Amino acid sequence: MAELATMARPYANAAFDVAKRDSDMGSWSKALAYLVAASGEPAVRRLLESPDMEAPVKAQKLIEVCGDALDDRTKRFVQVLASNKRLPLIDEIASQFELLRAAEEQEVDVEVVSAMPLTDDQQKTLAAALKKKFDRAVNMTHSVDSSLIGGAVIRAGDTVIDGSLSGKLKKLAENVLR
Repeated sequence: MAELATMARPYANAAFDVAKRDSDMGSWSKALAYLVAASGEPAVRRLLESPDMEAPVKAQKLIEVCGDALDDRTKRFVQVLASNKRLPLIDEIASQFELLRAAEEQEVDVEVVSAMPLTDDQQKTLAAALKKKFDRAVNMTHSVDSSLIGGAVIRAGDTVIDGSLSGKLKKLAENVLR
């Protein structure tokens, strides 16, 4: 895992530097997300991993799959990745790019899944508490999952805060079984 991160880092940094220089973080984020989604498709994944196909052909096929979602810069980026045999790193490159972007923009994306819908006041209070905890602006999305029984699960990057009743019951069951 660390080796993948190490190999992906220079490419993520390069993409980030270009995006920052051009004040175009959003376009790069979208293009990288599209590349991740496209490369995650089983047929495309097999194509990218095929030892029988030359790197420029792999790059061109991936670019064709993505269609208009890529501009000239991101198409060249895919070609560079292919020529250096780094197409399998697209997921890790996109992840590292998003971390760099979040650090630059001093923002954190937070997903809140609660057992019941949150009121506007509850969402504001939670967003303020998370802003204080992470010392960043919070972009919060909210969804409802009644299987949580009560409480909520909060995800922010690698941080997961499970305050759900179902999560507490699972932990209690694990402790009892020990």
